Amino acid sequence: MEFDQGMEKERFFIGHDVGTGGTKSVIVSGSGEILASSFHPYETLYPSRAFAEQDPLDWWHAVCVNTTRMMDESRIDAAKISAVGFAGQMITILPVDAKGEHLMNAITWLDSRADEQAERMIRRLGGESVIRALAGALPSGKDIVCKLQWLKEKKPDIFAKAKYVLDSTAWLVFRATGNFVFDETAASGTGLFDIKKRQWNALLSRMTSFPVDKFPPVRKCTDTAGFLNDDAALQMGLRSGIPVIAGMSDIPAAATGSGALEDGDAHFYLGTSSWLCVSSSKPANIGRHGMVSIASPDPSMFMILGESETAGMCIEWFLRKLCLPDRGYGSTLPADIYEELDRMVDEAEPGAKGVIFTPWLFGERSPVTDTRVRASFIGLSFEHTAKHMLRAIYEGVAFNLRWMIEAAEKKGFKIEALRAIGGGAKSDVWLKIVADVTKKRIEAVSNPQDAGAVGVALAAAAGVGAFSVYSQIKKAVRVRSFLEPDSSLFSLFDNLYEGFKMIYPALSKVCGALSSQNKKIERFGE
Repeated sequence: MEFDQGMEKERFFIGHDVGTGGTKSVIVSGSGEILASSFHPYETLYPSRAFAEQDPLDWWHAVCVNTTRMMDESRIDAAKISAVGFAGQMITILPVDAKGEHLMNAITWLDSRADEQAERMIRRLGGESVIRALAGALPSGKDIVCKLQWLKEKKPDIFAKAKYVLDSTAWLVFRATGNFVFDETAASGTGLFDIKKRQWNALLSRMTSFPVDKFPPVRKCTDTAGFLNDDAALQMGLRSGIPVIAGMSDIPAAATGSGALEDGDAHFYLGTSSWLCVSSSKPANIGRHGMVSIASPDPSMFMILGESETAGMCIEWFLRKLCLPDRGYGSTLPADIYEELDRMVDEAEPGAKGVIFTPWLFGERSPVTDTRVRASFIGLSFEHTAKHMLRAIYEGVAFNLRWMIEAAEKKGFKIEALRAIGGGAKSDVWLKIVADVTKKRIEAVSNPQDAGAVGVALAAAAGVGAFSVYSQIKKAVRVRSFLEPDSSLFSLFDNLYEGFKMIYPALSKVCGALSSQNKKIERFGE
């Protein structure tokens, strides 16, 4: 079936992007028009050092609240909802019993409790060079295979009772349909999946001593995983029997929503975290910089991914803790505060008067893999103000992105332009900084904060035949503006960027020593 806007305008599709701070949901037409959207926040729990958890019931509650709200506000006939898709946080794990009941809170992507297991695994499997050759990148305490080992060692009763270990997408698909499935993007994020053959890697499973039958059956992202059951339909305000696709992880969904789906297309995300994602017809791992290949929702493609742990989170931290700590903001910051921040940044000169910020508030995955390194301001003096520090945060996130782009280009990828998505992509001030730092044309996608939800909604449309091939979704994605880099700033940012990279080796040593000392203090206090 060829793409036909006229045919698809009366069929509608729902997508849920289950993120860190909340769930973003949309109803779209097959031509990509957003008919309704909704966001519902929830909390991340930090019960101990390096722990970051979420209650999966909060995910489901957000999905139901958003769906009923959108259906009420849009007044769309429920009979015209043709498919539903979920996109969840990558490298998040949730053990469940045979009835699908969760046995503990979800261990999220931000959690690095398994550092010890990661270090032991690297030693046991032959060292860094052997691991990179086999898996493409070194495991860290944030990776699924290490979290699974932590679960086996520290929570053996839960591990034994678990029928399956799911991610957030798989759990929501189960709640909606009653069926256990694992999509190919989620499987590729485990480190145990052969993305070329799209099947489990028996060698890696044996080497890590992890039984892959703890994961449910793997399905293509656009396959129908099941149909909306009566209970889920009642809670969501929909009719039962609607097809629910297997879904995908949040980054592949965002890539879909950015339209960067053809060979060599690239996008970056600015939100709580940030990432660079390049679509490719061939897989490539850049393990030295924590960048790996994962399965694309398009069965014929791969995605080369580098993820940075904190981006917008750095700005929120600066705002809540340092800049305006007495305003008493709740869980969600007012929308106009970001316009105020942009004005502050715009008033500070490019280069932030020599201040450099390293955006590693909770360790880092890419362009450096280091769970112990932490953020820093370098070069502060009496002449600097909050405006300079805030601009340094914007620029520091851009330097991190440039480092990943540089690593990808050294591997042979030619990146000429970057699609921009995420809440941070609503800021032309920040996008212009990214353009100037990276020397790339930025293509700002319309409704960038909705890209993940729109992406999985359009994937659901593909799953029921609205697109003849997956890459055709690109035609349904709108770009609102193009930003060109300012060549007069290249020299300035080249010098600052080299300084940025020089900071890491020294800072890593300091943070590693402090982390070891903190562990000793914790053990002494027990």
